[in-house]
Amino acid sequence: MSEQKITQDFIGFGLGLRTDHFEYILQHQPAIDWFEVLSENYLVAGGKPRYYLEAIAEQYPVVMHGVSMSIGSTDPLDMDYLKSLKKLSNDINPKWISDHICWTSIHGVNSHDLLPLPYTEETVKHVAERVKIAQDVLGRRLLLENVSSYLSYKDSTMDEWDFLSQVAEEADCLILLDINNIYVSARNHFFNPLDYLNKIDPRRVQQFHLAGHSDYGEYVIDTHDHDVPPSVWTLYQAALERFGPISTMIERDANIPDFPVLYQELLEAQKIAELTLPGHPALSQSSLAPMGAISPMSTNEDLIQHPYQLPSKKVAV
Repeated sequence: MSEQKITQDFIGFGLGLRTDHFEYILQHQPAIDWFEVLSENYLVAGGKPRYYLEAIAEQYPVVMHGVSMSIGSTDPLDMDYLKSLKKLSNDINPKWISDHICWTSIHGVNSHDLLPLPYTEETVKHVAERVKIAQDVLGRRLLLENVSSYLSYKDSTMDEWDFLSQVAEEADCLILLDINNIYVSARNHFFNPLDYLNKIDPRRVQQFHLAGHSDYGEYVIDTHDHDVPPSVWTLYQAALERFGPISTMIERDANIPDFPVLYQELLEAQKIAELTLPGHPALSQSSLAPMGAISPMSTNEDLIQHPYQLPSKKVAV
């Protein structure tokens, strides 16, 4: 892929497209800016999922988000998978395509997990070269998402944020910054999440993820089965202060509530953005509108000021 100018496309506030909500969306046509679709669920043409996806994609902007590229693995890139992504993107015309900066397979065996990488110069070069190949196949820049992590490698020679930044620069790709994953990893690895935000190049950040997690005191797990907690809302505010208006969506993969409940939570993200960036013209482009009573978040003082508690242990391998 030839080098292109970096442009940030703010498309507002979105939700992950989930099967539980297909019928509601088509019947009620809620005023939402966009949906994120899990690429792997729609790679095969035909069938009910593709019918719903294509119907929704005709009415709303969509972005594609994958979990199977295994961009950091030492296994060869799955070219058939990349071609399937390309075919899907041709069919639904997503605003962008993303996956995770991680590895998921080794010797052809899929771990079904998003595993962190050793943060070394060698890994930077390895991942960047694979990203370039993927981008050539897809014909567009890829967004790489930071994963939550629960271990670190003794061989690592740099911080995660420097690793992500170097890969993005060398591969000329973009970044999907998962705010919840930053918080989870900060708790598990004793770093200040503001350091992470402050070291990422704002030009490269195209999207934010927000989600809930499970807090077990000594460690935190990214579970996507809770509401976005105050700690993540606070870090989101800090991210807005650092990066400005960035397309934001909420992930919910378990204990999925009715669509209006999730929509109400998305209104919270919009409101925090408006409080943090008052009068910013980009925010006026959003089509979100209240469905019912707005949950309380009425002043900047309501936002908890960076309550980061760090555990006492970490694991290195």
